[in-house]
Amino acid sequence: MKQETAYSLARAQYAEIGLDTEQALGQLDKVALSLPCWQLDDVTGFEPKPRSLAGSGLAVTGGYPGRARNVEELRRDADKAFSLIPGRHRLNLHSIYGEFPGRVERDRFAPEHFAGWIDWARERGLGLDFNATLFAHQESQTGFTLSSYEEPVRRYWVEHVRACRKTSAHIGRALGLCCIHNLWIPDGQKDIPTDRFERRELLGRSLDEIYETSYPAGEMKDAVESKLWGIGSEAFVVGSHDFYSAYAHKHGLLLCLDTGHFHPTESVADKLSAILQFSSELLLHLSRGVRWDSDHVVLLEDPLRELAQEIVRIGLGRFHLALDFFDASLNRVGALVLGSRAVLQALLIALLEPKPDKADDNLSRLARLEQAKFLPWSAVWDEHCRRHDVPTGMKWLNDVRQYEREVHNRRK
Repeated sequence: MKQETAYSLARAQYAEIGLDTEQALGQLDKVALSLPCWQLDDVTGFEPKPRSLAGSGLAVTGGYPGRARNVEELRRDADKAFSLIPGRHRLNLHSIYGEFPGRVERDRFAPEHFAGWIDWARERGLGLDFNATLFAHQESQTGFTLSSYEEPVRRYWVEHVRACRKTSAHIGRALGLCCIHNLWIPDGQKDIPTDRFERRELLGRSLDEIYETSYPAGEMKDAVESKLWGIGSEAFVVGSHDFYSAYAHKHGLLLCLDTGHFHPTESVADKLSAILQFSSELLLHLSRGVRWDSDHVVLLEDPLRELAQEIVRIGLGRFHLALDFFDASLNRVGALVLGSRAVLQALLIALLEPKPDKADDNLSRLARLEQAKFLPWSAVWDEHCRRHDVPTGMKWLNDVRQYEREVHNRRK
């Protein structure tokens, strides 16, 4: 069956239950996912002497060939990934991905170190997002940064985040597209602490100093990201969900929810409607934890579909959506493509969900939702891909394999 015919039949089936597939595709076109550059090089970055992730609460497992080793290779890989994902999206940079003339201390990072990224994004009409990098550094080896008792250490990281916010605003201004600056810190303790209050008091003081400088919302927006636990911070994480929820609400910041940063039995989807009663926007980092915060590539599974349903029901315009995983056990470009397409597919399925009827009883509502599972959303997805001139079905995998043979396999 020709793709156009399959879509026409699907469009008619959805119309029978009062849904307009063209409207759904129009809404999906407006979604701009922010892809993690760190998936392409295993969170290595481009500082002159990259530092180990050991002790940072992060771990990248696997040794698949083809890791990007420099900025040119990473940009080439990003271009390939974008070419296989329908729509126009964004790239999310950690600050260690700047182009540095030599050793530059992180508290001295500046907009000029990211001029090449701005030119690259402008040529492609892409937006950029940004993250301060408070891990894999000699000044974070104790496990504490913004909550450190050592004033020189705390001051160092305050100045680093200030520099990153200044760079974020510059990026947003230069591109004419708001840049989201997200803050995650590795601060925590492996075993039982006795100073939770003091540590969080220090973090609050550091954040107050960081955010005392404001920037236009059209240039940059600030987000803070919590975590339940990490490697080396099993007993205590300073930047917990409760702490950042309160701080973000008090100071008008975006709250960032990483779907891998909660207990495996906890529903992130259920949190959205609660938080957005008191906030206008929310940043989501989409990941997939397997037994722990393991940053697996996102797949079209029930937790993602439930999250997408809540996003659509609340309103797509209130969310900033980013992927956040780093997996070296598979082709890194393919992981970005697979994860991005899964998120877009989940959103499309949610956009094609029957609209609630206030007169429905519980049985009728559930029956409507169950019947929708039989409708041909995949034909609508293929039409979305066709309109954006990207491969449908599994055809994108052939492109990734060819790129692997021609590019990745030549990297030694």
